[in-house]
Amino acid sequence: MTELRVGLLGLGTIGTGVARILIEQKELISRRLGKQVRLVAAADRDLDRDRGLDLSGVRLSSDANDVVTADDVDLVVELIGGYEPARTFVATALEHGKHVVTANKALIAKHGEELFPVAAANGLQIGFEAAVGGGIPCMKALREGLAANAIESVYGILNGTCNFILTKMENEGADYADVLKEAQALGYAEADPTFDVEGIDTAQKLSILAAMAFGSKIKFEEVFTEGISKITAADIESAHEMGYRIKLLGIAKPHGAGVEAVEMRVHPTLVPLTSQMAQVSDSYNAVQISGDFVEHTMYFGRGAGERPTASAVVADIMDIASGFPDGIAHLAPPMGFVESSRCDKPTMPMADTECEYFIRLMVKDQPGVIASVTSILADHRISLEALAQKERHASHNVPIVMLTHDTTEGNLQAAISRITGLEAVEEDVLILRKESAVA
Repeated sequence: MTELRVGLLGLGTIGTGVARILIEQKELISRRLGKQVRLVAAADRDLDRDRGLDLSGVRLSSDANDVVTADDVDLVVELIGGYEPARTFVATALEHGKHVVTANKALIAKHGEELFPVAAANGLQIGFEAAVGGGIPCMKALREGLAANAIESVYGILNGTCNFILTKMENEGADYADVLKEAQALGYAEADPTFDVEGIDTAQKLSILAAMAFGSKIKFEEVFTEGISKITAADIESAHEMGYRIKLLGIAKPHGAGVEAVEMRVHPTLVPLTSQMAQVSDSYNAVQISGDFVEHTMYFGRGAGERPTASAVVADIMDIASGFPDGIAHLAPPMGFVESSRCDKPTMPMADTECEYFIRLMVKDQPGVIASVTSILADHRISLEALAQKERHASHNVPIVMLTHDTTEGNLQAAISRITGLEAVEEDVLILRKESAVA
């Protein structure tokens, strides 16, 4: 029986999960493929830790190069994370004729465009389903199941840490800082949570999804990105009263005939309470992909963790194994489009995007303030759907909450610049964007 030999870089949480599946599910994998997939080597800096798994049949090393250059390894699984040395190890594996599977969204977002051509030129495959959405097969859906569709939009709750924090803030009326501490204690958030709570993790994932959806290049650095650290329990309550829930969304849309530009943005977003996306709670992820023939499709599940992520990694290994050793011509291109047809499409400027807005002001309790604010909005052709003056804050300032109709980001920001200059406006203005089209 044909055998695919796997080398593993990293025996942390995800790596141990991958090793567990390859060892404990060996018979099931063989029955599905008609081939053997065998873990032959693994590298990790800590080889003494008890992982609760019998690795006696696996050659262990503290040097990753022992795996990426080994003659008896056909496929390398990279689970180190980050940019370097992960990029170097992947490049070396490709140069030595080895397929690669990774869960590293940072690597794909920053270096995918240099690695994909190397793999293609050598008849090799890079699998990265686990890099976005953990165990949710959202990229496989884009690449294969929805291949006959022109994709019209992608919406994603792509970071479980942020979703957990926003859910707890809403359910308990708690402040952001307190819930963040709880998330850190539970292991949902890192000691330095910036990567998650400021939207960077979501932006990396969105940039990959957008490129796959629209046949463009990955442009992580051009994703407009805002995080959740400025959201208060009062903001969540105000949004709820107006019929919305706040979620950190990654949003991608095409613009123009033949996708002349790609809109990519990550920010806290008001979604209707009646939408499916609003029901996604705690640390779960969800991705909504809309196509011209299928309309709305939704993919939901655990976006991180040992078992879901390891499941996605091994699914990629099995895809590659199904064509091994004769080649991978039967597989869809890794980014869903043949490399020669992928274009360097411009990113739509954030100032040109259009949506509705939630605006929260803290103002002095004095006559004429609301009239001044609404006059400035009118000057910039911004009309209001709703306006509410809340109870006086402990600081003796009065919160004003507004929902606008559709306008451009440029118009809105110009108006806000003038509003913050008013003597009666006491604090920074909070702007949240609204997406009523979320299913």
